[in-house]
Amino acid sequence: MRPMAQIAMVMNLDKCIGCHTCSVTCKQAWTNRNGMEYVWFNNVETRPGQGYPRRYEDQEKWRGGWELNRRGALKLKNGGRIKSLLSIFSNPKLPEIKDYYEPWTYDYKNLTDAPLGDDYPVAEPRSLIDGKPMKVEWSSNWDDNLGGAPEYGDLDPMVEKVRRQARQAEADEQARQAADKVKFAFEQTFMFYLPRICEHCLNPSCVSSCPSGAMYKRAEDGIVLVDQDGCRGWRKCVTGCPYKKVYFNHATGKAEKCTLCYPRVEVGLPTVCSETCVGRLRYLGVILYDADKVTEAASTQDEQALYEAQLGVFLDPEDAGVRQAAERAGIPYDWVEAARRSPVHALISKYKVALPLHPEYRTMPMVWYIPPLSPVVDALTETGHDGEDADNLFGAIDTLRIPLEYLAEIFTAGDVGPVRSSLTKLAAMRAHMRAVNLGERPDRAIAEAVGMDGPGIEEMYRLLAVAKYEDRYVIPTAAVGDARRLEESAVPDTCSLDHADGPGMGGDGPFGQDSGGKQLPLVTIENFHAARKRQTSDEEPDDVREQQ
Repeated sequence: MRPMAQIAMVMNLDKCIGCHTCSVTCKQAWTNRNGMEYVWFNNVETRPGQGYPRRYEDQEKWRGGWELNRRGALKLKNGGRIKSLLSIFSNPKLPEIKDYYEPWTYDYKNLTDAPLGDDYPVAEPRSLIDGKPMKVEWSSNWDDNLGGAPEYGDLDPMVEKVRRQARQAEADEQARQAADKVKFAFEQTFMFYLPRICEHCLNPSCVSSCPSGAMYKRAEDGIVLVDQDGCRGWRKCVTGCPYKKVYFNHATGKAEKCTLCYPRVEVGLPTVCSETCVGRLRYLGVILYDADKVTEAASTQDEQALYEAQLGVFLDPEDAGVRQAAERAGIPYDWVEAARRSPVHALISKYKVALPLHPEYRTMPMVWYIPPLSPVVDALTETGHDGEDADNLFGAIDTLRIPLEYLAEIFTAGDVGPVRSSLTKLAAMRAHMRAVNLGERPDRAIAEAVGMDGPGIEEMYRLLAVAKYEDRYVIPTAAVGDARRLEESAVPDTCSLDHADGPGMGGDGPFGQDSGGKQLPLVTIENFHAARKRQTSDEEPDDVREQQ
């Protein structure tokens, strides 16, 4: 056993309202500069839809992720080292700007400077790449709210896959019914929102694709980053990532990607997208996993068994043997304790309601999703039945307007079983909590039907529905102990700069006021935690009240 720790995320799709606040705040924080106009580290897709970039899930075209060779060993889908070197100066497996979209702004000056006349001036769209007038034909959110579904919905790779499998099994009545469910007539359509960021995978194909070694996975927290000094702009990582969450900055000639807001995470703050999420659907926490099992799990022959294989990689932080192994591996005590309280571990391994995104890519993704249940409740209510009644809900899950087969292609490589299991647990939670809220005695059979008990369902409800800030984001700070130890070494007796007339120009520490001293934390950590207190407090800070 070789325990390692990973910061992971779970998103509850039942709560996503498609407001794109996460996308906008992420862009303002990380990609609001030249060369990154077309880039969205966080984007929210409407499904069904082609996604961003267009049809990124079509790995027969883009060749991202891993596959098994004849011996059953992992190899990059885009080829090994020799093929990579042969195509290093001309890599054809790259999305073009039209697959993303050509970013634009509007010629607002034409509105403000137009001379007085009978006609109305128009703010013409202009490209942010070359500044020339352009016709807007696509964007990162063209499918929003099924806006492009009538014309482009059939091009969704997952829709194609469901229909192709149905054609291959024409004798299978259930398969034909699944294909018939995926329709785009207005009265028959369905939709849900799918926020996406970098998956920070356990077995990242982007890292293995990088010829210069500039892309790496941090050992301390599992975050995948790009060394900007080491990057040579070969763009192999763009091809290698099956989620297409690595981007090329054409202004700097470097690859860039989601950093999981590591400067914030290092001081115990959640990512910007999590912090600003209107629906409070994101959870951040620590997962302990056995690094020795990652390759074996990713090499599982059956694609539909990859979900269970990845679950087998995760370690139970309550296990005494795991805790001892983590201590021997140098994982800090506060990280192991954070793993015990991790909402991500609970939703993935304890309750098993969260599922990975496209496990068939064999990258072992670490951003998981709780599939959406809401439409079935609305559909039942419209028919005159009680949409919260357990008997009705359990029976209606297989007839969801969102087909289970479509959800399974996204989250479990086509295996409907885990999707159905997750949705039935969510349905049981609704029925159980309805009885609790109405002052009725909950039916024990509801919880038992999904392999849970009443207290377990109520714990899951508290986490999914009413969890507070500190319960949704359980993030240990990075190396705080070392930081404090280093600060404590700069005491007045040992620093020649620390006197009133010395170069330090103070008396409190070697770097002026508030530095040094055994009782003072680092200034940066102090500032970040002050910000967190301000953001999570139920009362206004003193300085704000004084100003008012």
